[in-house]
Order: sequence, then structure tokens, then C-alpha cells
Amino acid sequence: MKGIIGRKLGMTQVFGQTGEVLPVTVIEAGPCYVTQVKTDDTDGYCAIQLGFDEVEARRLNLPQRGHLKPVGRDLRVLREFRMNEVSEYEVGQPVKADIFRAGQRVDIIGTTKGRGFAGTIKRHGFSRQPKTHGQTDRVRAPGAIGACTYPGRVWKGKKMGGHMGNSRSTSQHIEVVLADAERNLLLVMGSVPGPNGGIVLVQEARKQ
Repeated sequence: MKGIIGRKLGMTQVFGQTGEVLPVTVIEAGPCYVTQVKTDDTDGYCAIQLGFDEVEARRLNLPQRGHLKPVGRDLRVLREFRMNEVSEYEVGQPVKADIFRAGQRVDIIGTTKGRGFAGTIKRHGFSRQPKTHGQTDRVRAPGAIGACTYPGRVWKGKKMGGHMGNSRSTSQHIEVVLADAERNLLLVMGSVPGPNGGIVLVQEARKQ
């Protein structure tokens, strides 16, 4: 399964071939470099490890520098992509945005924006309570959460306030509008998870 590591730059719009306006997300896709090739003989499965975002060597610890020494580059982000065949890859080989083409469908994995502690209205879409009949500070409260004598406790998984966001999320079956290998840019239809500047993984769609 082909994939690449990228950075979400933001959203804009482009015009389609028939003049319609298309909302797109711009992703800085690569250049990535193959940092490790795993095979059935050495690791029990086939995969390649890609590195992205070159930084100064002092920002990496000694084990990381030793791992990246065959590549000759100091890369901050390492991610692995499983594949059926890895014979065409070798350590140090660059991987650019041209592994995808316009019209292809991809899955994009990212980390959603962290919202901190959120109440039930924001987190689960609850409705507020009425403001009349003696209500004072109960407008945004969730209401009753317990049951009767049985089970005499709150069921696990009850929708309540809590930590929201900052979790791994996948946008599936997203269409590639443009793949520009010279500028290392991917334009994909619609929005993708995470804030601007966040790291995302782009890979072939599982549901074609």
C-alpha cells in the first residue's frame, strides 16, 4: 500500500475542468526518504519506513542519528507503511508526491485538534434544558445520569463531559485533485483532520 508523510498547510479553493469551485486542502507531501526496508526474512512482514521533516542533528538523540546514518539525513518524523512487495525500494531513496495522481482516492490520517475538557452539548451534541420553571444554573447540565434500583450505578460508556479531540482520525476515500512533485504539494478534496502544520499520513484508500 503506497503512502507518504505530509504536513497540512491549510485550505483554499481551485476551479475544476467545468468551472465549478472545489474546496481543497493543501498538503506538503514529502520529500520523504526510505529509512528502513523490512522483509519477510528479516522482520516477518514487508514494509518500508519513511522519514520526513529534515532538522538539525542536535534535535535528534544518538539512537535516532545512528538509525538514520545510512540515509545521510536527519529526519524528525518516521512512519511505517505495510506493503506486499518492497523489492523496488532501497534505503535513502526519495519518495515524492507523484506516487499519487489526480482522481485517485486516498485515506488521510491525522490527529484532531485538542478541545480540552468539553461538556455534553459541545462533545455529544446534547440539547440544553429549559430556562423556565425555576432553572438557575442547569441550562447546559446533562441531566439525570443514573437508573433505578437496578443496576444502581451509572452504566459504562455513558455520554458525559470529558476530554475532547487530540485523537487519531482518518478521512476515508478522499479524492486527489492535484499532485505536484516539483513543489511537493498534494491538493485533496475537502477537509482533513488536524490543525494547520499538523503531520498527516496519506495512503491509498482501502475502500476503492
